[in-house]
This record gives sequence, structure tokens and C-alpha cells, in this order.
Amino acid sequence: METNNNITTTDNGKVAGIVSYFGLIGWLIAYFAMHKDNKTELGSYQLRQTLLFAIVSTVVVIALSIVLGILIVATGVAALGYIGYIVYIALTVIWIIGFIGAVQGEKKPMPLIGEKAQTMFSTI
Repeated sequence: METNNNITTTDNGKVAGIVSYFGLIGWLIAYFAMHKDNKTELGSYQLRQTLLFAIVSTVVVIALSIVLGILIVATGVAALGYIGYIVYIALTVIWIIGFIGAVQGEKKPMPLIGEKAQTMFSTI
């Protein structure tokens, strides 16, 4: 805890948690520049969530693109592409829920993956 001009500030990991939501570069900055030497419970929590979210969303988007591409070519039904939009919207909603929790400084799990992230990446 630092005192500067009679204002007390603490770094509880909130900033690292927020920065980690901005893609791979944001996660790397949050981990190496903000969290690695100043580990906090909240920072660790958010970093775990965003890491699993990045992995899962990347795998889902790649797999969905391949499957939908094959189905659209095989059936000629271009409307199947709308399934991709639904999945992208769902991923965005999950991201927003997690981001709101980080901004509020809460350990609020992301839907579907939040609890799993805490056990999978317990060393962060």
C-alpha cells in the first residue's frame, strides 16, 4: 500500500484483470508487466478466466468455420452461416459478462468456463 499526497491507493489486481480482457497482447501485458511480480487473488482469477476464454473461443471459431464451410459447400445453403453469427454473439456476451466483473473488481465467473478456468490454471 502506498500513500501519496494523503491519498491511499492499493493495487488489488483490478487493472491487470481489466487489461487481460483485450486479446493476447492485453493478456501478456497484464501477466508479465502487472501481475507476475505483484500477484493478487483478483488478478489471478481474471487472468485464468481470460486465458481459458481465449483458448476456447479460438478453438470454437476455427472448428465452426471449418464445419460450416464444409456444410455450406456441400448443401449450398448459405443461410447456415447465420449459425456462426449466433455463436459469435454468444462468445461476445460471455466476454462482456466477464469484463463487467473485472471492471467491478469482482470474482464473478464467466458462464460455462469460469469455474473450470480456476482449476485448470491454478498456477497463475
